[in-house]
Amino acid sequence: MKIVATAALLHLCFCATAVVSVDDDDSTETALTAAPGDVALLPCYSAGNVTPTLTTWMKNGREVISGGVSSSPAGEQQRLAVLHDGSLNIRGVTPGDEGSYLCSSTLPGNNTFRARVLLQVAGGPDNISSSISPATTLSNGTLTVHRGSAVSFNCSASSYPSQQLSWSFKGATFYNESLVSSSGSWLDFRIDDIQPRDQGVYTCRANNNFTNQAVNKSTQLLVYYVPDTHPECMWTPAQDPSHVQFTCFWLGAYPAPTLHFGEDKGVQGAASGGHMNVTTVAESLSVMLNRSELSEGHTLRCTARHPVLAAREKECSLTLTLPFPEGEPLITAMDGTSVTLICTESTSIPPAITTWTKGLQQERINPGSKYAVSEEGPALKLTIFNITKDDEGVYFCHSENPLAVRELEVYLTVRTSSAYTGAIIGIFIAVLIVGSAAIIAKTVYSSRHRMCLGGGFGQMEEDRGDVLSLVESDDEQIFQDAVPRLPPITNGHQTTLVQIHRIPSVDHEDAETADTSPQQQDDTVQTEESVDLVTF
Repeated sequence: MKIVATAALLHLCFCATAVVSVDDDDSTETALTAAPGDVALLPCYSAGNVTPTLTTWMKNGREVISGGVSSSPAGEQQRLAVLHDGSLNIRGVTPGDEGSYLCSSTLPGNNTFRARVLLQVAGGPDNISSSISPATTLSNGTLTVHRGSAVSFNCSASSYPSQQLSWSFKGATFYNESLVSSSGSWLDFRIDDIQPRDQGVYTCRANNNFTNQAVNKSTQLLVYYVPDTHPECMWTPAQDPSHVQFTCFWLGAYPAPTLHFGEDKGVQGAASGGHMNVTTVAESLSVMLNRSELSEGHTLRCTARHPVLAAREKECSLTLTLPFPEGEPLITAMDGTSVTLICTESTSIPPAITTWTKGLQQERINPGSKYAVSEEGPALKLTIFNITKDDEGVYFCHSENPLAVRELEVYLTVRTSSAYTGAIIGIFIAVLIVGSAAIIAKTVYSSRHRMCLGGGFGQMEEDRGDVLSLVESDDEQIFQDAVPRLPPITNGHQTTLVQIHRIPSVDHEDAETADTSPQQQDDTVQTEESVDLVTF
């Protein structure tokens, strides 16, 4: 403590600049600055080695000490002392010691010496303040801003005789002791596009240049942000096919969002409560559900809330759908070949687990030299190699998700080579029959006129009144005459008399008759009366 006091005393001596003169009426003022708690030495007569006989010190016109006897209150008397050269020694300077002091010394020979000293007490830093705007203040005093916004930082303080202001930053991975600094009473700077890397503790520091006293004011600043995407909903299969784990996650948000998992409002029929309504403050939320809590057509929804979004929410959802395997129900294959059964299931939510089984006992098919199972997108393929009659039967495409189990039944028929030989012979016989029928039909059709006439002539034998008329007429008038039966001839064929009449049109009969000569008319009559014999 003694060393500190001595150093402060020497400092005050060097800081004091005064011009002292002996004058009965006037003196020059000396300015001194002291820090609170220091020892201040106010000089009086320093012109020589003369010791004053009496020295009186006054402060602001009021006597504080004279000749070593203090007129100050009892508590102050121990701090004030007049030295042998008339200097005033003040121990433990306080802000109340600040003022204008007047020294009056009586020298030998009744000479009077006067000196004025202005004592200033250093102060501060005081009234330090800092502000970060625009920002939201949390209950613990932490400030929050939104990513991408423009943020202003302001710092102010008061110190005497001078001060230094500065801003410093300490982040998670970065530290900067002095972002900006100034010797004034106000300091500000600005971040136009604040990012998560700017999140941390900002400190406003005020330092008194005289006393080296410093005051800090720190503020934690959080940069809130949310990703541009929506939360993601997904399923994770459990070991038990009737159970499923529902997971909702929203990564990249700060602070962690509030996630809520539940059923759509207004949806009826599913079990409510329990796992169906869960809320947590985290980046992800997982819930294990069983078949009793799920049903067809229900929508499970995950909503995310965040301070940046205010009253708005982001969400994702999944609508539950039963599995529906599809494929060809009937498959035929040749003995000794290979065949592939295809089952497609792409509609179920959560996704179904699809497998192949064989027979009514639904024996599980294990891939090997006989069977090969492969997946191509939503299709599950079962390939059977070197098919035999033993492979014939029913196969099941088994699709199961947490909602239910659905199966596609596929029946495989195996054909042997003998079966195909019989089929070929049957096809040959059928073609032969069809070809023969076609030939007969063509023959009958080409002989249709003989068949008609023969039938008519046979009928004539019975009623002998049959008539065969061949008519050529514009008016389509038909004249029928009885056809007499001729006696059979020696060649064994029956002979029929056929009369061919040419009937002229009525409209032209008269004209033709008028234009025809008598000889032509006789020829016509003769032609009409001619009889032809037709032999069959």
